[in-house]
Amino acid sequence: MLFLLNDVVLNLSGAKLSPKMASRRFRALPFNVVSKLGQELYAEDPLLHFDRPERAKRLATLIIAKAPSINAALFVAPAYGCAPDDVAMRYANVDFEVMARLSSRQEQGTLDTVWADRQVWRRLAA
Repeated sequence: MLFLLNDVVLNLSGAKLSPKMASRRFRALPFNVVSKLGQELYAEDPLLHFDRPERAKRLATLIIAKAPSINAALFVAPAYGCAPDDVAMRYANVDFEVMARLSSRQEQGTLDTVWADRQVWRRLAA
């Protein structure tokens, strides 16, 4: 399963990261707690998806476990070490074809923040 975290496509395949397994383990954890965890992680390291990809994958797995229709998340921290409440977040359900294009561009080394933004987040409106 593919998951877009900011501008990185994560492949969440594998038993270790299985959403079903995570769902059983974290069933009692409310979605807002998972969101808060994401804000805390990105407040500590705004480039988490690059600097600590395994931690980013665990966050993505938790998001999917709590909200299976979500396959993309955006966490934007204004600075390293900012307050978690200052981290803006958005979730999305990205169409399969768009996700496949994102993944393909990443494999080719041509996926960048601007391209991902134009395809999914649309923060940099023209």
